[in-house]
Amino acid sequence: MKNKSPLGRGLESLIPKSEAETKNVMELDISDIQPNPQQPRKNFDRESLNDLVESIKSKGVIQPLIVGKFENKFILIAGERRWRAAGLAGLKKVPVVVRDIKDEQEKLELAIIENIQRENLNPHELAAAYKNLMEKYGYSQEQVAAVVGKSRSAVANSLRLLFLPTEILKSLEKGSISEGHARALLGLNDKETILEVFRKILQKKLTVRQTEDLIKKLNKGSNIQPKKEDKSVFIKDIEEELENYFHTKVEVKHKKNGGTIEIKYSTQDELNRIINDLRGEK
Repeated sequence: MKNKSPLGRGLESLIPKSEAETKNVMELDISDIQPNPQQPRKNFDRESLNDLVESIKSKGVIQPLIVGKFENKFILIAGERRWRAAGLAGLKKVPVVVRDIKDEQEKLELAIIENIQRENLNPHELAAAYKNLMEKYGYSQEQVAAVVGKSRSAVANSLRLLFLPTEILKSLEKGSISEGHARALLGLNDKETILEVFRKILQKKLTVRQTEDLIKKLNKGSNIQPKKEDKSVFIKDIEEELENYFHTKVEVKHKKNGGTIEIKYSTQDELNRIINDLRGEK
């Protein structure tokens, strides 16, 4: 693995801080700039991007992009949103500060640092970026922590998120659940139970504290009646789904060798509506 000491400087060394340093700013054709293939950020909010497009149409690109010169190509290091928005705004050129980049490793390192310091990465992207550094370039957790200016425990906790099912990681990317929810789910050992609790978080709009309390209850009862405790969460989820479909009270009675589903109704009209729902005549 290569020496990583230069990265202790962080992004601050890449961004002009004074008027004297802005003499290094030049203009490049947008088409001559390539997005960083090592960019750990995958999601760009469309609404905020549209707002930036309107701002650039009105005032132009105020803060220069940071690009790296690598093998006679200009690679984006900082400012991909501005680069995208400038193109959508119809600009042909953008202001940039050019830095020399040694290799692919440094492209990835600088891209991660840039996004972390600007808080651009969602928790899943951040964890995946750490993993990328470790798998591609042999970093240890301590070395990743030193590069990005975090504690080793923070890096370790971030990496643990990658053990969650894909469905949950996608929800984390979208912001449907928070990192606090995801960390709480790591307190469960069974994948099926993790998914059951995850779906309950979405359906019930549980807070992180409520999620933690639910998981504590599940874990507390797991040594006595794990199947019953886990199943009750699963059955309640089914009842909620059926109630949302039929718009009435539904009770699922689950037993060892089967069970029954009771759909409540109060009037003949309500019964007719339920029958039509069952026939698919909604």
